[in-house]
Amino acid sequence: MVQIVLIGLCAGATSALLFASVVSGTTLSLLLASFAQLPILIAAVGWTHLAGLAALLMASAGLTLTLGSTIGFAFFISIGLPAWCIGYLALLARTDPTGAIEWYPVGRIVVWTAILSAAVTLASMLRYGLDAGEMQSGLRREFEQTLRFLTGGSREAPLALPGVANPDRLLDLLVLIVPPMKAVAVTATSLINLALAGRVVRTSGRLRRPWPAIAQMTFPSFVPAVLAIAVALTFLPDPIGFAGSIFSASLLFAYAVLGLAVLHAVTAGVGGRGVMLSGLYLTIVLFGWPLILMAGLGLIETLAALRARVAARRALPPSLDR
Repeated sequence: MVQIVLIGLCAGATSALLFASVVSGTTLSLLLASFAQLPILIAAVGWTHLAGLAALLMASAGLTLTLGSTIGFAFFISIGLPAWCIGYLALLARTDPTGAIEWYPVGRIVVWTAILSAAVTLASMLRYGLDAGEMQSGLRREFEQTLRFLTGGSREAPLALPGVANPDRLLDLLVLIVPPMKAVAVTATSLINLALAGRVVRTSGRLRRPWPAIAQMTFPSFVPAVLAIAVALTFLPDPIGFAGSIFSASLLFAYAVLGLAVLHAVTAGVGGRGVMLSGLYLTIVLFGWPLILMAGLGLIETLAALRARVAARRALPPSLDR
């Protein structure tokens, strides 16, 4: 127990330092801050969720004492608590009637990560107010201040951006697209941190569960209904429509992850597979739009079971595979 607490305290201190580095405002600090969940996840996956909880409390308390309660609470809600929940799910298991251990499916972890990320994104908007109009006004002010800082413009003068004829329209567009994009980014960052934590713990020999067959992951049956409800909510007036757009974006990203898993499964054994997948991931990092295609592939897999069809076709004798 003492070891678990010590590991948690060290992980919490590391997480707090990574998160606090964003104060410097440099590009490197933003990159470091995106890995603030990693120490908590390593503690939770490698030394049980109690170590993750100790790390969460240590980091939140340290940031509160050094940078203020607002920063400490923001870390607790947006970074620490989701990381602890994901780490807890990663080690969740039960024993079936035969005595075998059933670990929490990786597909469910991806879905809950998306839902948690959307909830965290929506909660972060509450600092501007409880009304959707107040949230959007607060976001607009924040974007305007950021653009003025980047361009060196005066607070008193109208906002002017090089090459942009109508800065007000740009601000309106940012207010609409940034919250859903933030939910996608939070989901992606959380999943990347979980994968890295799993690799680190696996390398150290402390990973308790077998490494999951990610290419074969599936989603629970309730996810399509949840996505359909979230998309339907986007057509309602704000703030319901605002919340619906955030959850829709996050869940569609989860389906993009499922689509990538499907692509990995159906291309197994195909010549040039490594080059093809590497090119796809590079295109996603540079442009992002292939995620839309991957989300569509994930949705098709849910409806048509593509992996099972491909596996059945490959199992046929050559004489029957026509």
